Amino acid sequence: MQGTISVRNLVKTFVSKDETVTALDNVSLTTPPNRILTLLGPSGCGKTTLLRCIAGLESPDSGEILIGEEPVWSKTKDISLPPERRGLGMVFQSYAIWPHMTVFGNVAYPLQMRKVPKPEIEKQVKKILSLVQLDGYENRPATNLSGGQQQRVALARALVGEPKVILFDEPLSNLDAKLRESTRKELRHFLTELAISAIYVTHDQVEALTISDDIAVMRKGVIVERGTPQDIYLRSDDPFVVDFIGRANFLEAKIKSYQSEELCVVTSSLGDVVCNAPAGLEAGTSVTIYTRPESFTVVPADSGLTENVFEAKVNSVLFAGEAHEVEFGIGNATVLAKIEFDIPLQRGDRVRLHIEPEWCRVLNPKRGASRA
Repeated sequence: MQGTISVRNLVKTFVSKDETVTALDNVSLTTPPNRILTLLGPSGCGKTTLLRCIAGLESPDSGEILIGEEPVWSKTKDISLPPERRGLGMVFQSYAIWPHMTVFGNVAYPLQMRKVPKPEIEKQVKKILSLVQLDGYENRPATNLSGGQQQRVALARALVGEPKVILFDEPLSNLDAKLRESTRKELRHFLTELAISAIYVTHDQVEALTISDDIAVMRKGVIVERGTPQDIYLRSDDPFVVDFIGRANFLEAKIKSYQSEELCVVTSSLGDVVCNAPAGLEAGTSVTIYTRPESFTVVPADSGLTENVFEAKVNSVLFAGEAHEVEFGIGNATVLAKIEFDIPLQRGDRVRLHIEPEWCRVLNPKRGASRA
């Protein structure tokens, strides 16, 4: 299918000082057409290596890479297309803007290399600069632009050749926090409007959640979990993914009984808690449950709620910009919660906290206990 990339059983190792490091360990994935797939994970997890293999900048040890229906790298078929023949656009961390060229020259360069007629080049460059909101910057030296504008030049250069897929390698990491946020929104808007396929590499969890249609979380050369941003953040049952993607409260518990196929009651230091759980765990099974800080709400005594309501004492309150971060003592446990400003809380206050069973989840014991 046009605009898709398929990676099949890809293996890539590096040898350094007599040590062999497996960067990609039998990785397989297919990108969704006209969507943004983000490869997310800590440094050294293999995400950039995977992107470079797709781009043709690294050669895998084994496996296969297809763009659309066409193999561009295959060990068994002895196929290895060079980067310029793969029909991909790429935006690098450093932008790779040529300082001796104008904005027009930077954007036009890929078309000039393909010997596109000059009138067509001028038409295409003007169109793409308008798209990325750089009208009137054609003759400006590229180095005279701000970081955000240079990023847009790099995006325009990647788009001008109408690639099948655009690859992004940490493209916003050199921008300050405020500019990174605004540029992230622009980039998401551009790619959505164009309905273009993209693979985006980042170690920034917030960036991945806000820009992606689909996220593949990587660790030690493998894809640990894949899903929508909402599923990855709110519904994962993998210990590593939950801990890496954002803050969470982890509590040890035991399965007491099941209310339904998906809901169980656990005993914990909070007391009895109704949680979303993997099916098939027997009563008495030791598990770890987790909640996100923003999942808790303060409820009045006459709320009528009886399930997952806890008597809590405020241990500390911190101002956190968009909300208060409150540390609560509940029974023998301590949990962190994000509470809205319109609820005045002070240290020592006693309140009732509620959490929906959907947002209290049991980690899958089969995934392993490590949250490192």
